Amino acid sequence: MKRLDRFEIKVPGTAIEDLKARIKLTRWPDEVENAQWNYGTSLQYMRDLAHYWLEYFDWYKQEQYLNTFNQHQVRINDCSVHFVYEKGKGHNPIPIIISHGWPSSFTEMLKIIPMLTNPLSYGGTVDDVFDVIVPSLPGFAFSSPRKNGHIRAHELWAKLMVDVLGYKRFLAQGTDVGAGVTSQLGRYFPECVMGIHISSVDLLRPDPLPETSQLSDVEIKYINNLFKWNDEENGYGHIQGTRPQTLAYGLNDSPVGLAAWIIEKYYQWSDCNKNIESRFSKDELLTNIMIYWMTQTVNSSIRHYYYSKNKVNSPPPLKPGERIEAPTGVAMFPGEKDLIVPREFAERCYNIQHWTDMPSGGHFAALEEPELLVKDIRQFAQTLKQKKRSTSGINTCQ
Repeated sequence: MKRLDRFEIKVPGTAIEDLKARIKLTRWPDEVENAQWNYGTSLQYMRDLAHYWLEYFDWYKQEQYLNTFNQHQVRINDCSVHFVYEKGKGHNPIPIIISHGWPSSFTEMLKIIPMLTNPLSYGGTVDDVFDVIVPSLPGFAFSSPRKNGHIRAHELWAKLMVDVLGYKRFLAQGTDVGAGVTSQLGRYFPECVMGIHISSVDLLRPDPLPETSQLSDVEIKYINNLFKWNDEENGYGHIQGTRPQTLAYGLNDSPVGLAAWIIEKYYQWSDCNKNIESRFSKDELLTNIMIYWMTQTVNSSIRHYYYSKNKVNSPPPLKPGERIEAPTGVAMFPGEKDLIVPREFAERCYNIQHWTDMPSGGHFAALEEPELLVKDIRQFAQTLKQKKRSTSGINTCQ
């Protein structure tokens, strides 16, 4: 293991003053009567949130909390990688690297870290202890963008875990973009990865999709839902995948504009039943937004969509019949709505060893249902222990 220097978040007072001045100068748009959230982020909610942001939100309290976690930065290839690294309290902890997505950040995972590292304090057993690594994706938060297009974070994570932290084998977990990263870890580094766990609908799919005659009725319904979602809900993805730079001028300049763009996803993708704060507190939402604002990484984060759409240094898609053979666990949360993947479709691309249809929760599972997610990760790890294969002769991960 390489020597690691501790990283701390320090936002200067002048940056907070500038933020507040910009919020006060917000030029509010109009809104259709009784629009609610039907046209996008609610105007009334944004006014309430902006007032809270100005009068009650304490960034330095949140900063102090974030700095209670052990954070580091290390140079890997062309990227300065930021990550949280908390060691488990117990014998033989299982190393697990957890990847977030967009418009999230490493802060999404903070609730589950102590549950995984200190299981005896959170309903677990001595066999449930993990060493937890939560990196920031390239171009997100305190990780620099990659210079050659697509984030290809799976390459960086393998080097982080093996070359920097000294683990020979590890688990990987992810959601949203992080589910794709986790899948690629299982695809390209099977000698290092014990198994992959995904708590998201963002599973890899065969490209091209199978002919309708080869699909079950459940799979056909799922594919139709994908096309419907793409038409009705994926406007943000089309913009970020085609003109991210144009969008970035507004998001990087207006804190309220940035917040509205991000918060709509927390409303739409969660199991909140039209009440966003039934799942996320204002402090949780604003802390995540502040990470984007203070690091000015909204542009580099959304460029990922452009690189993916235009296949700029992207990993090749899975060919029909190709499957990721790393043992896979999936936790499917109902708040994902029409995008919920049927198990029989997922089994086309993954070696499914564990599957859970959750009773509640949505896309941001680590925030919405941390106990359910942690329980499922523990169960998956126990499944792998019971089915452990010989790993003799595996000394490194290249």
